[in-house]
Amino acid sequence: MKRIIAILFLSLLVAFSVFSQGENDLSKYILTPKEKPTPRINGARVVGVRPGSEFLFKIAATGKRPMTFEAKNLPKGLSIDKQSGIISGKVKKRGEFVVNLTALNEYGEYHQTLRIKVGDEIALTPPMGWNSWNCWGQSVSQEKVLSSARALIEKGLDQYGWTYMNIDDGWQGKRGGKYNAIQPNKKFPDMKALSDELHGMGLKLGIYSTPWVGTYAGHIGSYSDNEDGTYQWIEQGINCTDEYKFERPNWKKERSRREHYYHGRHSFVKNDVKQWVEWGVDYLKYDWNPNDLYYTKEMSDALRESGRDIIYSISNHVPFADIDKLWPLVNCYRTTGDIRDTWKSILKLGFTQERWRAFHHPGHWADPDMLVVGTVGWGPKLHNTKLTVAEQYTHISLWALLASPLLIGCDIASMDEFTRSLLTNSEVIDINQDPLGVHAAALVLNDNEAVYAKHLEDGSLAVGLFNLSSQPRRIKISQKILGTRGEKTLRDVWRQQDIYKWTSVDDTFEAEIEPHGTMLLTISPKNYDQKTEGFSEVQLKNYRKHMNKIGLKPIY
Repeated sequence: MKRIIAILFLSLLVAFSVFSQGENDLSKYILTPKEKPTPRINGARVVGVRPGSEFLFKIAATGKRPMTFEAKNLPKGLSIDKQSGIISGKVKKRGEFVVNLTALNEYGEYHQTLRIKVGDEIALTPPMGWNSWNCWGQSVSQEKVLSSARALIEKGLDQYGWTYMNIDDGWQGKRGGKYNAIQPNKKFPDMKALSDELHGMGLKLGIYSTPWVGTYAGHIGSYSDNEDGTYQWIEQGINCTDEYKFERPNWKKERSRREHYYHGRHSFVKNDVKQWVEWGVDYLKYDWNPNDLYYTKEMSDALRESGRDIIYSISNHVPFADIDKLWPLVNCYRTTGDIRDTWKSILKLGFTQERWRAFHHPGHWADPDMLVVGTVGWGPKLHNTKLTVAEQYTHISLWALLASPLLIGCDIASMDEFTRSLLTNSEVIDINQDPLGVHAAALVLNDNEAVYAKHLEDGSLAVGLFNLSSQPRRIKISQKILGTRGEKTLRDVWRQQDIYKWTSVDDTFEAEIEPHGTMLLTISPKNYDQKTEGFSEVQLKNYRKHMNKIGLKPIY
């Protein structure tokens, strides 16, 4: 067997965790090539919308500005702003529409098709965006959300498909307004204005709630013990004055924290959904434990009846025994508890997703939680992620292969160039956003190493080699393991470079991977469409020799 060993010492090779926090400038570890001035359309190539719902899609394209956009064969009811690339409107007719997109600037033009599927399913690719919790925690405010949105535009992340700006726990005040729905606290003076500004940028707004009386952070939920929607701790003054949060002096003690973690007598789910529709909310994180069928379905029905397409994400730690009933009702479901910026957390959450593969389809995504690269902190005091350089590449590579929702958890305004490079590699994003929506399969998974393979729409494979040990390790793949055949090109996705060719079915590839590090590859083209050849001369000779040896007459 021909054996080819390609030992690749990546430029990001570091000794264990030396660079996890000890060096501020990580720019020398950037693998993603600089953007070219020529146009390139990135992000989702298929999008879903329900008949009659508001449609908002921004063409994500890199390249030097100014740039103009075209969209030919748009279905009736949709139009494009040629300067911003924002497609909007409403489509009443069901069906699949193939739209021809073009991005043009002084250096050239780029063409790509976008399939708009008008039907019952939305979120046909994993949602991409930002969530406030991992950086701001309970200190989130309208100003901070807008700061992050503007920074997302300034840093060009929208040009890669990053879209959702999701407010987590901490926005809620008291119940009221014309729907007797949850109203924002003083940190969010005008939720409708926030939504309108985001939509004007081509971005979308997400919000947070719970079917409990109170949220994990102590704010009011979509249920109450009182028919009028009042809450005892607010009436009794056991709260922060401005935020109406449940907070006893000993709130950190487990018993006190959980006094409001239950479902009340009266549901205000429909009230809250009406308010979110009026504000223009596009995404809901609905958070409680355990996620059960009754409360999941109640919110699902309310959202579907609302007339607005709102991505529905339930959290957290969805019970595996119930997933066959839950997954059709939601667009995303959290398979884990909260992520932290440690290798232990990445290992525990990311490399335990195999059992969810059967319940992972376009429109319904298993979610191992948000991204913990950049500056995080879960509150007003932020710090650089504790993940090493190698671990950060592993984190993003694995989430891409798993077709997981990608929600940035850091402060975008303070994002450095290294973190930006992790989030703006067009080929990595292509793997995550591939229209097939396949969750990668673990071909090898043990204490020391993992090999994941993911089918892509064009017939090629995305393959990740992961070193889970604390020592450098050589990891091997082969044509036989993958089931590929014929000539194949192996491409380093992070560097966006072809690095090797396979010519024989017996070819192998071996790379030395740093501790907790990865190599992300694509292997193309697809296997030959025609039927496989018969015996080779060598195989025929061995066959005849074997048949003669056992006393039988060879057929060939």
